[in-house]
Amino acid sequence: MAKQWTRWQDWVALVVGVLVALSPLVVTTAGEPGALTTLIVLGVLLAATSLWSLYSPGVVATEYVHAVLGVLLFLAPFVFTYVGLGGAAWTSWIGGIVAVVAGLWAVPVSTKAHKELAQH
Repeated sequence: MAKQWTRWQDWVALVVGVLVALSPLVVTTAGEPGALTTLIVLGVLLAATSLWSLYSPGVVATEYVHAVLGVLLFLAPFVFTYVGLGGAAWTSWIGGIVAVVAGLWAVPVSTKAHKELAQH
């Protein structure tokens, strides 16, 4: 049976979410208000869903949410026009890729945990 707080992919997503949310303290977002808001909001959402997934390892939907948030994070510099802000853009791109990989990597593990919980 899957244990709470043990899936490494969710811990990776949590760390990425926290780092993205806190990144405006380190990288410049000046001149692009969309960058500041996007990094904080998507980072907090990623961290929150990671905590939910760590607490409820049998909920498969949260892993897909990580992947979707990762895609949104990757596309954000283009949509909110902060490609020119190197630190903020790279934070979005790298954080987005890691979130997608971690989320999709956890889907089979979460699906297995869901099936185990359904049998009990």
